[in-house]
Amino acid sequence: MATLHRLTLTAALAATTIIAGAPALAQDDSVLVGHLADYTGATSFVGKQYGPGVADAFKEINADGGIDGTMVELDTVDYAYKVPEAIAQFKKWVGNDMVALQGWGTADTEALISFVARAEIPTISGSYSAHLTDPQGKNANTKAPAPFNFFYGPSYSDACRALVQWAAEDAKEKGTENPTFVHTGDNHPYPNAPKEACASYAEELGFTVAQPVVVPLAPGDFKAQCLTIKDSGAQYVYMGNLGGSVVSLIKSCNTVGVEATYMGNPWAGDYQTVEAAEAQNLIFPSSTPFYGADVPGMGLVKKILENGGGQVGDRPTHHYLRGICSAYYMKEAMQWAKANGGITGKNIRDGMYQKTDWVPEGLEGVCSPSTWTPEDHRGLLRVTINSGSFTDGKAVIKEIAEIDVPRREEWLGQ
Repeated sequence: MATLHRLTLTAALAATTIIAGAPALAQDDSVLVGHLADYTGATSFVGKQYGPGVADAFKEINADGGIDGTMVELDTVDYAYKVPEAIAQFKKWVGNDMVALQGWGTADTEALISFVARAEIPTISGSYSAHLTDPQGKNANTKAPAPFNFFYGPSYSDACRALVQWAAEDAKEKGTENPTFVHTGDNHPYPNAPKEACASYAEELGFTVAQPVVVPLAPGDFKAQCLTIKDSGAQYVYMGNLGGSVVSLIKSCNTVGVEATYMGNPWAGDYQTVEAAEAQNLIFPSSTPFYGADVPGMGLVKKILENGGGQVGDRPTHHYLRGICSAYYMKEAMQWAKANGGITGKNIRDGMYQKTDWVPEGLEGVCSPSTWTPEDHRGLLRVTINSGSFTDGKAVIKEIAEIDVPRREEWLGQ
């Protein structure tokens, strides 16, 4: 997109370059960070919020002196949610001495696990797949150790576990015995990531788990899927998709008379979705407050937004805030690396382990306290549960619960 800061690979190799928010500097005074974003693909509904959060944050970081004097060349590439493009772009960046990656989707992030490990490129992604949380492969069921993968927020699995924990209490309060839970989503790594883990926990909590219902990630007429949901008797419907697909599902199900509580994954709930679907009581998790909340760090968020690229207007969703948090965690890990041997991939990775209950400076109350260790990359297990309803022509979102998900050993990487 023309308004985005986009450094070409040629520019990244040049002796001097212009970096967003900073004057021209010698190449030795900067480091390259790759940024995979989806502005035109299947997840662009939220990618257009999260990606600018990352880009605007690094622009502000550079304007504030960079990494203690070292500027960040953030090369933002819209890969349109296509795995082959992500892999090809990663290889190009590695050839240009990339030190870290701000990633995006689950399919591409999981496909890149071995690549980032081999190249020692610490990656903070917009994918919250639990498969990324076992750095050493301690769990025998982990598909592949992910020693250089991080993300800010609870995993899809842990967020879903929090949702079914909430749903169990909700069913009890309503006097619903033997409630039924159903997973919906495309047959794709992103919506599939928590499917087995969440179903297992739902059964543990006393739910009847219906057969999953495949719902395409693209918007459409989902009346047939909704009739299947209705026939299952499910009172709690987990939605593994996002954006237009979620809107289509809610509207289609309302048309055929489904009476259920809809629970979204971390990307499926925001004011835009609630308003587009005219949803009532859409339940979804979050790991930041919403824009404008009265918390100390909101001043920095507003500054980042005002000085940013202007892609999200003046009403960003909380996905934008999560992008900011991801950038500032990386910034502080890079600062530690610079002071402890230099800004290299391995040192940045080690920088992610230096603090407990970590909140980036200036973002107090925005980014939730997080802790990553060499054995466990589940950085955040506290999940805020929200309810969003369409009232008087706008979304009204309320926090309804905070749930601490257990740090079970058997859930590492799952």
